[in-house]
Amino acid sequence: MRLRLPVLLVTLASIAAAAEAQAQNPADPDVRIVVRDVVRDVVTTHIERAGLTRAYQGRDRGAEQTERFSRKVKVGRDGRVSVENIAGEITVTGGSGDEVSIEAVKRTRRDRGELANVRIIVDDRAGRVDVRTEYDRFGRNNNDGVSVDYTIAVPSGVAVDVKSISGNVKVSSVQGAVRAESVSGNVTTAATPRLELSKSVSGDVVLTDAGTDADLTATSVSGNVRANGLKVRAIDAGSVSGDVVLLNVTCERLGIKSVSGNLEYSGTLARNGRYDLNTHSGSARLTLSGSTGFELTANTFSGSIRSELPLTIGGDRDRDTGRRRGVNNRQIRATFGDGSAALTIRTFSGDIVIAKR
Repeated sequence: MRLRLPVLLVTLASIAAAAEAQAQNPADPDVRIVVRDVVRDVVTTHIERAGLTRAYQGRDRGAEQTERFSRKVKVGRDGRVSVENIAGEITVTGGSGDEVSIEAVKRTRRDRGELANVRIIVDDRAGRVDVRTEYDRFGRNNNDGVSVDYTIAVPSGVAVDVKSISGNVKVSSVQGAVRAESVSGNVTTAATPRLELSKSVSGDVVLTDAGTDADLTATSVSGNVRANGLKVRAIDAGSVSGDVVLLNVTCERLGIKSVSGNLEYSGTLARNGRYDLNTHSGSARLTLSGSTGFELTANTFSGSIRSELPLTIGGDRDRDTGRRRGVNNRQIRATFGDGSAALTIRTFSGDIVIAKR
């Protein structure tokens, strides 16, 4: 029996999406606890059934046995490279030339014979290279004690698609389109100007120096999402249980949401841009630079709303607190400047703060 990576990824992604959608009901203060437990149980069950927890953690037992794999394949400067792994680290780095350099290390702390039952498959055809790990008779003959670490160098202009079940994923200096996912592990990207997707079910998502004319999706079910230096057209970022922090960002459309976590955005607003921040249990903070005006709709069930920018509310201006005296401090509609952008902020339990850089 061979473990099917795409099937497991689709199953977990569907369950996570359903849990997140259900958790958006702010009327139930305990919903975040339910979602946290459901996500934990689902992720643990699927990974343990596949033997992945034992495979990755199994490195800590006994003397380590290793087997190295090395191959170079010509792909062209604008080709496509995909990597699918079961257990172990994946590191992809963009560079010069027109070849894909694949270095891999199989590892086990059990019988060395198990290494032969884990295969590294490289399929290459015109303009495309696909790399994947296959486990023969996975979970029946103790082959689940094997992990594979990949270090791959690609031409900087290729498109890269990386998927892992149990292990961290790192992609850097790739100029082509990038999609990076892990079920149980952190996902880190750096210097990826055409980043499209960065996602983890159980792990943090960390992005640095990304930019794209398309839409960017960055999500985690159980982990934080952090980004610095993004220049994108649209961002969809969120976590079921974790903080979402976006610093030094420029975008035209923004959607951030978390069930249990704080939200933070710092950067500029675009004229006629749309920005939506929504958390069930956590605070929302915006630190804005530039002079773009906006219309603000903000509400919190249990918390306060504060602004360092002078907001116009019902025709009155209060430059200290951003609200008119007597107005409910938990729900406001206001305007700053020409009101060209639209800003909507909601939290069930937490403060809302608008600061000036």
